[in-house]
Amino acid sequence: MASAAGLTEVVLYDTLVNYLVSMARTVEGAMNRALDAIVSLESPRTAALPGEVFLLEPRINEMEIVIDEHAIRLLRRGSYSDDEMRLIVAALKITNDLERIGDLAVNLAQGVISLREMTGAQVPQELAPMASAVRAMVSKSLGALIFRNVEMATQVLESDDVVDQYRDRIFEQLLQGMTREPALVSPGLQFILATRHLERIADHATNIAEDIIFWVRGLDVRHGRGLAVLSEPSSLPATDDSNVTQNSHALHSDVTPVGNTEQA
Repeated sequence: MASAAGLTEVVLYDTLVNYLVSMARTVEGAMNRALDAIVSLESPRTAALPGEVFLLEPRINEMEIVIDEHAIRLLRRGSYSDDEMRLIVAALKITNDLERIGDLAVNLAQGVISLREMTGAQVPQELAPMASAVRAMVSKSLGALIFRNVEMATQVLESDDVVDQYRDRIFEQLLQGMTREPALVSPGLQFILATRHLERIADHATNIAEDIIFWVRGLDVRHGRGLAVLSEPSSLPATDDSNVTQNSHALHSDVTPVGNTEQA
C-alpha cells in the first residue's frame, strides 16, 4: 500500500496535469469562438462570439497564475523524479503559450468587431481552411497533453508549415485586391492581421507540442533537434486521434473542467 506521503505526491502531480488540461480546454473554447467569428463574419449566429471571447480572457489569466503557483509549490518540496521535474518545467512553459493563445483569440475577436463595421469586407477564400488547420493543431496538442502521446505531438510539428503556406497565399491575394481597389485596404489589413494571429496560434501550439515531447521522452526538439529519434516506435499505447480535429472536449471526460467552453 502506498504511503500517505507518496499518495500526496501523486495527487499533487495529477492535479498539475488536471489544471493544465482545464486551462487548455478554456483556451481552446475561446480560440474556437474567435475562429468561428472570423470565418463566418456576416452570419448573425456568430455575432455574439467576440463578447464570449472577452469574457473568457480573465478566467484564462487567473488559471495561468494558479498553475504557476502550484508548479512553484511542487518545486519547493524538492523531491521529484526526472519525469516529475520535466512535467513541472513543461507546465510552466505550456501555461505561457496557452495564455498567449488566449490573447490572440482576443485580438481576433477585436478584429471581427472592426470588420463587421466595414462595408465590403469579404472573407478570403483560404481563411477557412487555414483556421481549420490551426484548430486541428491546437486540438492535437491538447490531445498529446491528455494522453502523453508523442505521435500526436509530432503531427502538430509537421503541420506548422501548412499554416505558413496559407498565410503567404492569403497575403498575396489580399495585396492584389488592395492594389486594385483602395476601398479594400482597411478590411484587407484587418484580414492580414488575422492571418498573422492565426500563424502565431499555430506557433504556440507547436511550442506546446515540443514541451510535451520533452516531458514524455526527455527530448529537446526545438529548432528541429532530435526529430529523427521520434521516428522510433513508442512504448505508449496507440491512440485513436481521428476525432481530434475540431474540439478536444470528448477526449478525456474525467478531467474536471474549470468552466464550460463548448459552444451551445
